[in-house]
Amino acid sequence: MRRPDEVVVLHRDDDFLVVDKPAHLPTTSPDGRGCLSAWVEAHDPRAAYHHPTSRLDAEVTGVVTFARTKRGIEHAKRMRSRGRYERLYVALVTAHPPAVDAVVDAPIGVDPKDPRFRVVRAGHDAQAAQSRYVAFGDGPAVLALLPRTGRTHQLRVHAAHVGCPLFGDVHYGGARRIARSDGRVVGAARTMLHCARVAFPSVEGPLLELCAQVPDDFLAAAHALGLDAALSAALAVREPLPV
Repeated sequence: MRRPDEVVVLHRDDDFLVVDKPAHLPTTSPDGRGCLSAWVEAHDPRAAYHHPTSRLDAEVTGVVTFARTKRGIEHAKRMRSRGRYERLYVALVTAHPPAVDAVVDAPIGVDPKDPRFRVVRAGHDAQAAQSRYVAFGDGPAVLALLPRTGRTHQLRVHAAHVGCPLFGDVHYGGARRIARSDGRVVGAARTMLHCARVAFPSVEGPLLELCAQVPDDFLAAAHALGLDAALSAALAVREPLPV
């Protein structure tokens, strides 16, 4: 059985190393220590580079891809600029969003009250940001989230912006606990957000599709909220990659 703090290698080739990140481990850190990048460097010493093509917040779990070569770094950039780098996240929310399937198109900038966080706002420092979501379930729900851009805290900020902050995400208004109609209380010790799948064409052409199992704490919360079927449906969502 996998330990909750265990990093798992999902894929390795000449250009990419793909891992499943556990919760409470940052992708990078200011001093390069105590983070996923340090783990990758220690376990993949022969690679010329260990460049994360995207970063997950410390509490967030799931797929992280590292480019091992200059060719891999440039290829990942091209795929993202062409919209051919798909990421599927699943999230638990305690309130249903305003639509079942929609795209949130709202610019994101640094929170003027705390530069560690982000807010939806206009301004010269704001960056365009788009996220598609598909909701499953009534009341508490599972969101399939497909970011079309990659801004810091984008999915967390956009979910809060449409009125359904992620379960456990106290920084953006999410609840740590929810009381069910039968009196049971369901808790979330962290932000319930998981990167379940990353897909993009490899340097050689064939599609790379890497999936990370939903961690036990997320599964337990979804089950307690009666969202097992909703979670299965969310994990099946796909957005066709453009040619």
